[in-house]
Amino acid sequence: MSQAENWTLGRLLVWTTDFLKRHGADSPRLDAEVLLAHVRGCERIQLYTAYEEVASEESRAAFRELVKQRSQGTPVAYLVGRREFYSLSFRVTRDVLIPRPETEFVVMEVLDLIKQRAEGPVRVADVGTGSGAIAVSIAKHAPHARVLAIDISEPALEVARVNIAEHQVADRVDLLHSDLLAAAPADDRFDVIASNPPYVRECEIAELARDVRDYEPHLALVAGPTGMEIFQRLIGEAARRLVSGGWLVMEIHPQLDQALRELFQRDPGWSEVGITKDLAGLPRVIKARWRP
Repeated sequence: MSQAENWTLGRLLVWTTDFLKRHGADSPRLDAEVLLAHVRGCERIQLYTAYEEVASEESRAAFRELVKQRSQGTPVAYLVGRREFYSLSFRVTRDVLIPRPETEFVVMEVLDLIKQRAEGPVRVADVGTGSGAIAVSIAKHAPHARVLAIDISEPALEVARVNIAEHQVADRVDLLHSDLLAAAPADDRFDVIASNPPYVRECEIAELARDVRDYEPHLALVAGPTGMEIFQRLIGEAARRLVSGGWLVMEIHPQLDQALRELFQRDPGWSEVGITKDLAGLPRVIKARWRP
């Protein structure tokens, strides 16, 4: 048997998993499976029934190149151009943050708040939409919601536009190029404002994982010296843009939990401040109700 014939899919996965593990990948087996499935144009689950199949030279060459880039730090999502979020598949590029499971808690909180409302249209703003993951997920699961997806990055908005069209919610999700809510029409008011804003402190950049630090857009990651800069601005702007009884829902850095609670407490218009913890038990989402 030739050397090429020895490279079954199973053997490729075993070798690649070990290789990526030695190069510091957090999830080497998953990375190997996602990359191989991408090269083969199939679902990951289909690999399990094809372990003994011999990989073609063409597919091995393409796979080898992707594995090389992954070993150098390029995130898998950027290599395959997609990431799953809230059971939906989203197009991603290096112009947007890679959607993460923790951010799904923002979507869950917003959907719960929408369900608590009386029937009728609901106006939602997604500030810093990036790939559009939050906006699209809300629109898909809340048919009576109208969402304004906002971002300061025009390239990010183009990625969001693709995802909005792909998930067929363009009739209920609008895009706006804006620094937070500054460019929203003056009379526009929202029932819910959601956001996964930048909250990394400048001093933390060097401590970030390599695939985050070197590849994901710092504009969407880094807030400033304290990590509170965008929160402070957004809380102030949201107070002028929410209807009475409306909600602000934001993903947070766990270490900023107390500081954000205190920030809301300084304005008596905010009430019912609540924290949602992620699966690791860490504070991950903060919400507050505006009642001027």
